[in-house]
Amino acid sequence: MSTIDPAGPSAARVADLWWCMLGGSILLATLVFALLLVGLLRRGVADREKPGNKSVWIGWLGLAMPVTVLMVLLGFALWVGERNLPTGPAAETIEVTAYNYGWEFCYEDGSCSEDVLRIPTGRPVDLDIRATDVIHSLWIPRLAGKMDAIPGQVNRLRIQADASGTYEAVCAEYCGVGHASHRFVVEAYEAENANNLMGAAR
Repeated sequence: MSTIDPAGPSAARVADLWWCMLGGSILLATLVFALLLVGLLRRGVADREKPGNKSVWIGWLGLAMPVTVLMVLLGFALWVGERNLPTGPAAETIEVTAYNYGWEFCYEDGSCSEDVLRIPTGRPVDLDIRATDVIHSLWIPRLAGKMDAIPGQVNRLRIQADASGTYEAVCAEYCGVGHASHRFVVEAYEAENANNLMGAAR
């Protein structure tokens, strides 16, 4: 369930963004504490600088640096969001239906599974997500970011697992008294075995 332990390309980009935001926050926090320290050390000391010079110095450090850091982070976040859009063909499309308090997954071959999503490894899979009652949010931290499940609307999320295994997933939007147990698992299989296993699930 760790965002910074990605197992797919989409999640890896989200993890990169997380690390960049952490670095940016450390940089800005360092600046704030440095300015605070300078202010404390200068307390009671006669200011021999011209007021204009002091204003320019504080302006550069207190305004220009945060704006620069935040603009860089914003640009990178937009790039990550664009790269994570489901563009181009996917290996398959799976219909996902969220309800209080479970998940149904229906595959292209007509089979369905409850609370277990089965996908092939190494290939992108599109999830067409909807809800039957209230707003839910599908989140598989190691494979992709979050996507809302909204009644009357279909939202598409692209996921990909680089290696076979089991990945935990949750509903990330409070949806009622059973929200805490509104979970499912993703089982990723080698491509040659995935179709047989998905076809066996109903």
